[in-house]
Amino acid sequence: MRTLYPAIAPYREFALAVDGLHTLHVEECGRPDGIPVVFLHGGPGAGVSPTHRRFFDPARYRIVLIVQRGSGRSTPFGELRDNTTAHLVADIETVRAHLGIERWLVFGGSWGSTLALAYAQAHPQRATGVIVRGVYLGRAEENRWFNEADGGARWVFPERWARYEAHIPEAEREAMIAAYWQRLDSDDLATRIAAAQAWLGWEDHAATLVHDVDAVSTADPLDTLAKARIEAHYFRHNAFLAHGQLLRGIDRIRHLPGVIVQGRYDIICPARSAWDLACAWPEATLEMVLSGHGATEPATADALVRATDAFADRIAGPSA
Repeated sequence: MRTLYPAIAPYREFALAVDGLHTLHVEECGRPDGIPVVFLHGGPGAGVSPTHRRFFDPARYRIVLIVQRGSGRSTPFGELRDNTTAHLVADIETVRAHLGIERWLVFGGSWGSTLALAYAQAHPQRATGVIVRGVYLGRAEENRWFNEADGGARWVFPERWARYEAHIPEAEREAMIAAYWQRLDSDDLATRIAAAQAWLGWEDHAATLVHDVDAVSTADPLDTLAKARIEAHYFRHNAFLAHGQLLRGIDRIRHLPGVIVQGRYDIICPARSAWDLACAWPEATLEMVLSGHGATEPATADALVRATDAFADRIAGPSA
């Protein structure tokens, strides 16, 4: 079973203004003259971490990691204005042009899978291939599955759901995303932070197949607030996508090499979405693995590293 590549540091980090409001943080790692790949992080709003550099062979890849609007080290932190899927897709293209990269492999997991598909479909001539993990297609039924009382996730993680649900008065529980948004957008900071901690307390510790149901986040409250607000902002608008848009747009990328890696027991982004994508895109390879949602769970990491190695072999030949 393959494991992640050893930890590496960026050889370049920079800030790139993409409009009059937003400036993105961008990292480059690996080999400057290597095979270009863009890493698209999840959330929305989660940002990038050193682990994200390790899915790619640094001796063969030029790894570009983009911190999306409002996330991590991009500024303004937590900003929701001019923050939609269309803006993020345009930002990816702005970064590509700025770096002088003609085409690149597009890699994304969870929300990053949504963005990878949206970008590749908008700019198929700029993609050399697509690798997605933990597929989320931005559909209302996917949001209901995990965040609403009529979804299925609450039946799998009842302990955590009870805490998520308890934050909202019973009269408002038929529309949990809307109820949380009302609190996340409150004028009172304490109200916003409490809602953010409850929101991410439900999500963050449901990511892996094996986890402590009583685990409590130690993240900075303001970091938690920014991520929760960005997530709820996107979820309440169904990712700013028309229903089924990413499935209908598959013809635009059907010619590209595609790999779909999906945890069989992913509760956050259930396997049905990956299956629907694979049915619409039979030319892509679907690999169902015995894991949950986390990208670094052993079976998922193994499949992703094998996928990036295989793509590099296809482009440049096997490594020595």
